[in-house]
Amino acid sequence: MNKIILIFVLVLAIGTTFSCNSNKSEKIALEKYPTTNPILVDTTFTIDHVAEIQSLQNVEIRTKINGYIEKIYVDEGKPVKAGQLLFTISSQTLQKDVLKAKAMVKNALAEAKTAELDLQNIKTLANKNIVSKTELEKAQAAYTAALARIDEYRANQSSAEIQVSLTKIKAPFDGVINRIPFKIGSLINEGTLLTTISNNSSVYAYFNVSEKEYLQFKEQKKENNAADITLLLANNKAHAYKGSIETIEGEFDKTTGNIAFRAKFPNPDLLLKHGSSGKIQLTNTIKKALLIPQKASFEIQDKVYVYVVDDNNIVRARNIEIKQRIQHLYVIESGLKTSDRIIYEGIQNLKEGDKIFPETKRMQELISKL
Repeated sequence: MNKIILIFVLVLAIGTTFSCNSNKSEKIALEKYPTTNPILVDTTFTIDHVAEIQSLQNVEIRTKINGYIEKIYVDEGKPVKAGQLLFTISSQTLQKDVLKAKAMVKNALAEAKTAELDLQNIKTLANKNIVSKTELEKAQAAYTAALARIDEYRANQSSAEIQVSLTKIKAPFDGVINRIPFKIGSLINEGTLLTTISNNSSVYAYFNVSEKEYLQFKEQKKENNAADITLLLANNKAHAYKGSIETIEGEFDKTTGNIAFRAKFPNPDLLLKHGSSGKIQLTNTIKKALLIPQKASFEIQDKVYVYVVDDNNIVRARNIEIKQRIQHLYVIESGLKTSDRIIYEGIQNLKEGDKIFPETKRMQELISKL
């Protein structure tokens, strides 16, 4: 009987020891994972858009006549004023045409004077019935024709003078001269490009936005009438002067689904040039945005998931909808609430149904370290 009792005690002790070791092993097997809760805050963020920068005015200077470049009064890259002389084209032949036209006008004036005297004499004779009315009409017609020739030759003179004026090419507005491909003595034809001139006192920045961003911009503008925008230069530094969006195109591009914006920036230092590149930064605000770190999520077949920890510390994968991607963070459209616990780090080591030991982290602290 004593032996039976001893054996029973030994079995019970072994069983108890095994059970304790199993519980200890289970506790040891539970790995620690940082968890956090989505946070609800007002969020402001910027979106960069590639921009094409153009001068306020950028005009090609072309010759309207044939000839040789006689003189160049400016240099490449130099500022000029409106009306300043830029080029002269050889004009000897055209000057001769002007002199010839002037001579023709003088001759026509003399002929008209003669015709007028003849008309007056014939009128006197016709009044005395010495000559017929036909002779009077002929004299009147001759005088009218002489006057017409004056108008014709004056028009020719004016045309010749205009041609001479075209040999002097002047700046149409204040600006900066660009490359001059032809030098003094070059033979040029009508329409030859001599240079271009750019007015860079202000510049336009053209950029495209999606339909979603367009609607966000219109909604935000209606709320706070925000106008100032930032231009990032090629060196990633902000332009010293804020700009404003002046106009939006009237339709979306069917190919890209985007719509073009035009912004205007002051450029008193003439730093920005026609053809420069940059990025427009548009600032957007989302009220009561539900935020989570991007690193807390993973994607499966173009869908975004997070691991949510239930009351029993069991990991469950949950699909979420993203409203906006911002730097290091997601704005959640649906799928989560502030009371949910999500895994912050180590999600690559987990799978559905794993049990963990959660370590709670405040979202504010996590965001400050991103």
